[in-house]
Amino acid sequence: MKRILFAEDDAVTRLVVTAQLQKLGYETMVARDGAEALEMFRREKPSIVSTDWMMPNMDGTDLCREIRKHVDARYTYVIILTALDRKAGYVEGMKAGADDFVSKPCSMEELNVRLRVAERILALQAEARQLEDLLPICPECHRIMTENGVWQQVESYIMRRTDAHFSHGICPACFEKHIRPQLERYTSSKGTSGSGKGMTAAA
Repeated sequence: MKRILFAEDDAVTRLVVTAQLQKLGYETMVARDGAEALEMFRREKPSIVSTDWMMPNMDGTDLCREIRKHVDARYTYVIILTALDRKAGYVEGMKAGADDFVSKPCSMEELNVRLRVAERILALQAEARQLEDLLPICPECHRIMTENGVWQQVESYIMRRTDAHFSHGICPACFEKHIRPQLERYTSSKGTSGSGKGMTAAA
């Protein structure tokens, strides 16, 4: 299920918007102010945050600034809900790092459209990140060139960045190409050597 963090200090608006988000298929985490939302964001790392502009303890723009300070590979899309004039708050909100604005009270149709845009942008960013993560690999030694320009074994590179560990084995193709000929040469040489010793002993 898709997850979204929703921050709103007004209890009625919280209930209405949360119900709308759940109808749209979102698992919704709800915060009563910006400070609580920031704590939940740091703990849960949602990809979408929808926040009211005016809230106690920390308003929506300050929350947005704190989110943008968080360095993570996955981008967080921030939508600010506001009863203020959109033109008056647009510049301030954009400077804070907001991605989109929705006027309150917002209709379910408008909220659905905004969230679809958010999901589309997040999907494109994820695709771009995958393309950026493509690394050159040497076809001979199979080392990869890291972001620092250093050629490194694939196993070492993956183990440094993930919890994966490697064991060694021989695939069928490599067994037939490399191992079986060595075994046949070894068996053949042992047979020839044994045969020679037998002849010498008999003579």
